[in-house]
Amino acid sequence: MRLWLTAILFSLGLLSIGVNATPVDTYEFKSTENQQRAIALAHELRCPQCQNQDLVDSNSPVARDLRLEVYKMVDAGQSDDEIIQFMTSRYGDFVLYKPKLESKTYVLWMGPFALLLIGLAIGFVFIRKQRITPEKVTELSKEEQKQLDALLKQNKVDSKEEKE
Repeated sequence: MRLWLTAILFSLGLLSIGVNATPVDTYEFKSTENQQRAIALAHELRCPQCQNQDLVDSNSPVARDLRLEVYKMVDAGQSDDEIIQFMTSRYGDFVLYKPKLESKTYVLWMGPFALLLIGLAIGFVFIRKQRITPEKVTELSKEEQKQLDALLKQNKVDSKEEKE
């Protein structure tokens, strides 16, 4: 039993180690500040081929080339804005994980909030409609009251007969 438990725990441990692996680049930076800045920039840029991974997490050849380009530009002394401008001029705003707030991206930034507000408004209207609309209580006519009394008497008689 202990052997099985040890084997399961060992295999789970190995799985969790392999999941967090990232590609290793062997580029040498002029300083550790440049290295940290380049890696941070590569995390902010999306791989044009993968479309759902940043440059650091992607293993595609395009991402590798773009990472190297970012690393070289950082070591050359270019600012973050210059590097981002270069990448967006080459690949468009899609390459940014956090697109700028511009007139063409208002839907992207405000869309979720608008959908949330619309959903809340619809929910509010339905809940309010259910609470406000009371059922109209109408009185029974004499004939309807007689029919109801007859049904209730018949029901009482039937229930007494079932008990006996």
